[in-house]
Amino acid sequence: MSLTVELFDLPAHQFRVFWGASGSMWQSLWDRFLDFTGDNPLALWTVGSYVYTSLIYWSIGLAYTLLDVTGRPAVLRRYKVQPGTNEPVDPARLRTVIRQVLFNQFCTGLPLLFLMYYLLPGQTRDTIRQLPTFVTVVWQLAVCILIEEVMFYYSHRLLHDGRIYRYIHKRHHEWTAPIAITAMYAHPVENVLSNLLPIAVGVWTTGCHISVAWLWFTLAISNTLHVHSGYHLPLLPSPEQHDFHHLKFNQCYGVLGVLDWLHGTSEMFHRSKQAKRDYIMTSLEPVRETHPDE
Repeated sequence: MSLTVELFDLPAHQFRVFWGASGSMWQSLWDRFLDFTGDNPLALWTVGSYVYTSLIYWSIGLAYTLLDVTGRPAVLRRYKVQPGTNEPVDPARLRTVIRQVLFNQFCTGLPLLFLMYYLLPGQTRDTIRQLPTFVTVVWQLAVCILIEEVMFYYSHRLLHDGRIYRYIHKRHHEWTAPIAITAMYAHPVENVLSNLLPIAVGVWTTGCHISVAWLWFTLAISNTLHVHSGYHLPLLPSPEQHDFHHLKFNQCYGVLGVLDWLHGTSEMFHRSKQAKRDYIMTSLEPVRETHPDE
């Protein structure tokens, strides 16, 4: 009996030791980061978050854009969701997208970060310094994901209402075959209502640590860039559902697809060839070759 207990306790003990060491490592790295940047809560939540999210958006977005502009490496063209589109991307349309995204980031994103800071529970240098526990990070991220799914789905469907669609959301749908940086190519009202608030409300609701907020921003921004990219690459999120939305307009409004299933707004998608391709690739064979059109 004691041997059985020891056998079960050993991996648990090793995990506790590993997590303790890992936690100390992350705390040490965080302390060094704050020693370099300063630990002023207002500056970190506003300017720091603005710089960080912009770096995430443009580093991933420009990597995809270089691929769209140059067509190289050519082997990646095999992974196009809609072959023949944006090959190469039109320079004039690209400049229009870049200008709109930069405007949205500065004129709507930055003010919202200030609002986010003032709506959060009181932030101090001590609370900024202390990283949260692993369990806290997990449940707070889960809440953020669920809130985003609900808010994005319903705000997105609202923007497709025929009475307002042409005034706001039509701009985003100029791209029936999207590229990565069109993720934030939108009317400023849409950018606040459907892009920023679904992400920000989870942060307000949980009152999470800034490190959790930055982790959440990273997940949300990188995901929307990948699903707008027009490429279904190995080990990255599948863009099939959102690409189908840009192609058909009235399908696949959500992020996770749960509310689309509940409301029947993905039935056409699930009858399509794209649905068979809707998975994270774990091999190098493009999904269009695994599941060809004919």
